[in-house]
Amino acid sequence: MPFVPCRLANIVIDEVVDRHLVVLEELAAARRKLVIVIGLNEALAIDRAVKGETFARPLTHDLTIAILAATRHQLREVRIVELREQTFFAELVLVAGDGATRHIDARPSDALALLVRQPGAQLSVNEVVLAEAAS
Repeated sequence: MPFVPCRLANIVIDEVVDRHLVVLEELAAARRKLVIVIGLNEALAIDRAVKGETFARPLTHDLTIAILAATRHQLREVRIVELREQTFFAELVLVAGDGATRHIDARPSDALALLVRQPGAQLSVNEVVLAEAAS
């Protein structure tokens, strides 16, 4: 299945109506956009990392990146792989120190929170999902 390179275009945190979302945008000329509704904690985790906020002790997603590094793994790519019953599914593409590639199931919100903490990691969306759900 072909994957389309995308970027995190926007994070919307609206505590008034308790609706939080991320907007992913295709890098190609079409610039299709995909909106994913996420939880407040995940939206804040993504937003804090994008803004470069740091804390004295690692938060969950920072800890996960530290564990990956300590075990000689690197997050190479976050993929939005499926849309089923109005729920998006993602996977992490990890590369081990020995070059082995592993695919790990993840919620899109957690995957994006890791993505913004891993310089050089790519974001891509399954073409079928993008065609179905993009605006």
